Amino acid sequence: MTYAPTRWRFRQPSVIPGFGPALGFTIAYLSLIVLIPLSGIALRAAALGWSGFWALATDERTLKALEISFGASLIAAIVNVVFGTLVAWVLVRYRFPGRRLIDAAVDLPFALPTAVAGIALAAIYAPNGWVGSLLAPLGIKVAFTPLGIIVALIFVGLPFVVRTVQPVMEEIDRDVEEAAATLGATRLQTVRRVILPGLMPAILTGFALSFARAVGEYGSVIFIAGNIPYVSEIAPLLIVIRLEEFNYAGATAIAAIMLVISFFMLFAINLVQTWSRRRYGYGA
Repeated sequence: MTYAPTRWRFRQPSVIPGFGPALGFTIAYLSLIVLIPLSGIALRAAALGWSGFWALATDERTLKALEISFGASLIAAIVNVVFGTLVAWVLVRYRFPGRRLIDAAVDLPFALPTAVAGIALAAIYAPNGWVGSLLAPLGIKVAFTPLGIIVALIFVGLPFVVRTVQPVMEEIDRDVEEAAATLGATRLQTVRRVILPGLMPAILTGFALSFARAVGEYGSVIFIAGNIPYVSEIAPLLIVIRLEEFNYAGATAIAAIMLVISFFMLFAINLVQTWSRRRYGYGA
């Protein structure tokens, strides 16, 4: 007669309290820091009534500011996807002098105050700046134009793409690329059919994060945009202007629109991250 060994299961002790207290603390903390302030905007917008809210939301200046903010953010996010992926590729696949310095420089927009970044960009891209003086003879004006907004948003959004794509790129096995080469695939085919499919979830997540960051950017933009109504005025700046005019209803309407759009963007980011984890194991 044989006896199966008894398996003793010991519960792993947790560093934090049990599920109930931890969940209660989480809900209370999020309510105080996030939900209550945001619900105040929603309640103030609801008090305007649908007709009043719609009149304020469809104001020509408001619509133009939203168009500039989201249009510039979309262009900046697309540019960051292309060049952020290239930067991540160089940092992962090549070893060269100064690589660690470049790797650290990628994180500068995270630590640098946005106002400082805006002042620096405005000084460099002004018509008499280092870069602006070179572009002026070509008829290209960056500072104090919508193009300056895009440049500022590219600056603040680049790290989100690089830091999202870089760890996934480091996990790609080079043996797969070598196998594709031995089967006769060209370098372009290897990149398009082998590398990009595995990077696509991370690229999409980086794009969404860069886009969401750019939409809410304020400090670095106001110094380089020129802030001309209907031309280079962003939505966050218009909210500040409405508050300075004591037009709290107008500021609330714009803030509510930004809140709704931001919510759906974050929801889309979570869907992309969930899909990427299930299909490719990214972020698991």
